[in-house]
Amino acid sequence: MKILVALKQVPDTETKIKVAADGKSLDATDVKWITSPYDEMAMEEALRIKESRGAEVVAISVGEDRTRELLRNALALGADAAVLIRSAEAGDPLAVARILADFARDKSFDLILLGHTGFGGDHGAVGPMLAELLGVAQAHVVTRLELGEDTFRAEREAEGGFERIEGSLPAVITAQRGLNEPRYPSLKGIIGAKKKPIEELEAGPIESTIRVSTLTLPPARPEGRKLEGSAAVQAESLIQLLRNEAKVI
Repeated sequence: MKILVALKQVPDTETKIKVAADGKSLDATDVKWITSPYDEMAMEEALRIKESRGAEVVAISVGEDRTRELLRNALALGADAAVLIRSAEAGDPLAVARILADFARDKSFDLILLGHTGFGGDHGAVGPMLAELLGVAQAHVVTRLELGEDTFRAEREAEGGFERIEGSLPAVITAQRGLNEPRYPSLKGIIGAKKKPIEELEAGPIESTIRVSTLTLPPARPEGRKLEGSAAVQAESLIQLLRNEAKVI
């Protein structure tokens, strides 16, 4: 079995985001970059499949030079190979889906895994677009995955219960929280990953469908207000504030 895992590099959720001088992009100064957490679950699922039934796991990312660090971490975790596709269109989900589809087409991957959305952009679109471009089965926001010889059974949360999806391989599956608990790389894996090569490719010409005109941060939150008095007085004050100031009741 061959598994492709698509990974996205995103700012750490603890990073204080700043807008760059051009007003259209993020200021990358002092930003700590990490693997998008949902993509980490996709990688973990691929590694578990590899351990339980045998598989070749290829990690891939569309991005810039710094993305090598993300791929090096994937190799340390246990990926067999890593591919970096350089592109300036990493923020456009359709462009990324096309780039991934161009790479994956005719390479006989049985399974393509990625997070159901990437932290930061939160488009949640690359997985479905990729499946449509490749013309393969798909299941998204998956919390449980079982594989047969050439079939899959996936579950995802639905209102009041779970939804079960069954299909044939090859397929694109996107991971949701609850699918698994991602592991940390071992010291041996980290040392070994330094010796493994990362294949680097240039993306072909793809016209972006997104144009960022302005990037602004949300307004600062007002300071909290401390309510004084007994519990009954505080409750009454809170109700009045929610009704008269916040206007939510």
